[in-house]
Amino acid sequence: MDILAEVLDRVRLGGTLLFHFELGHPWSLALPQRPYALFHYLSRGSASATLGFEQGRELRMSPGDFVVISRGEPHEIYSDRRTKPFSVLDLDRSSAHLGVVRHGGSAQPYSTMICGKFTVARPSRGSVLELLPPVLLLKPTEEGEWLEAILRRMVSESARERPGQGVALSRLTEVLFVEVLRSWIKSLGPGEGGWLGAMADPHIGPALQLIHEQPDRPWTLDDLGQRVGLGRSAFSARFTKLVGQSMYRYLIVRRMEEAAFLLESSDDGIARIATRVGYETVAAFSKVFLRHHGLSPGRYRAVRRSGDDGKQEDVLEAEVAD
Repeated sequence: MDILAEVLDRVRLGGTLLFHFELGHPWSLALPQRPYALFHYLSRGSASATLGFEQGRELRMSPGDFVVISRGEPHEIYSDRRTKPFSVLDLDRSSAHLGVVRHGGSAQPYSTMICGKFTVARPSRGSVLELLPPVLLLKPTEEGEWLEAILRRMVSESARERPGQGVALSRLTEVLFVEVLRSWIKSLGPGEGGWLGAMADPHIGPALQLIHEQPDRPWTLDDLGQRVGLGRSAFSARFTKLVGQSMYRYLIVRRMEEAAFLLESSDDGIARIATRVGYETVAAFSKVFLRHHGLSPGRYRAVRRSGDDGKQEDVLEAEVAD
């Protein structure tokens, strides 16, 4: 089982291109708080970025840099900090996707930048985004041709309206996010990145694999430790250090995520689902599920299948399109 592939598939990752900028010095853009992750790719020129929650810290961007604002916090990107920030919500353009947005002064250096978003349709299982740092900066590498190639294709796809454009952009964004994750995971040091980083550990990685493949098993520290070649205490300490939570806590979360997925995607009865995630009684299962998701299993299934949770208006795109 590819744990990362399974998680990405189930959270229904998506996204799209929001802006393609051509910027003349001096320029400054302000982006408001958003309910999704934002990304910025600087293909030419230079820029700096500051985030509202990190006053005083300035992130320098060079050509080829790719920045992800994982929690969608308000931030500014500029060539000159003294320039009054211009809100992207005030941009005068006829479409949220089509064409190039030209902004700023007329002086050199000129910069080009692509901005977009990553979304999670099932935020209750959006832990991948939550594991990323608030600001993720990826520098260009020898293997970085994939990034520019995907983004060039996104710009080309968004240049004019065509049938299936929204789906195409969403799929390209999904591939982009997977590649960003791979690059970030590769850069992690020991003990960094939560369970994403722990997957590479020779002991904890196989333990995570077992938990994901068989969430119904009554796993214990002794059992898993023996399976991966560690004693109980050493395994417990290593798991908590690398994953960021105890093995038992992780097992509960994994069971509740699997249960939620089964409630949405299958017609199995609640008793059957309880058994499939390791609970002998519906009462025990329902109690834990309610505590974890805030709804009873039956109510959760009804709400998810009604589609009410998925009707989230994209205010940023709607406003810039007006």
